[in-house]
Amino acid sequence: MNILLLLSQFPYDKTDMTWHSLCLAEQLLKSGMSVHIFLINEAVDLAHESCKPYDDYYDLGQMLRDLITKGVQVKACSIHKIIGGIYQSEPYFKGVHEATREELAEWIKEADKIINL
Repeated sequence: MNILLLLSQFPYDKTDMTWHSLCLAEQLLKSGMSVHIFLINEAVDLAHESCKPYDDYYDLGQMLRDLITKGVQVKACSIHKIIGGIYQSEPYFKGVHEATREELAEWIKEADKIINL
């Protein structure tokens, strides 16, 4: 089964939504599912090296990199890289593909389930 997770919130907004999303992606992988993550809006900051955890919170960027090494494909919106997020002028880290709306539409078409977080 092909699962598409759409993440849209700033990673460190103190809601734990991104942490829960990445934990869900890990569990879906363990369940034998194919997982794709598309970052939109402020979630694109998750894919920047400069996005660091506050205090002793989880390193969400490292969690995303770990998922990438396990085969999760990650794309980040090219439009929101320019108009959204704190780190908009910085490149995405290795393993994150800058993508268009057309690529998101293709992933949506191919997904068996879409989870918007």
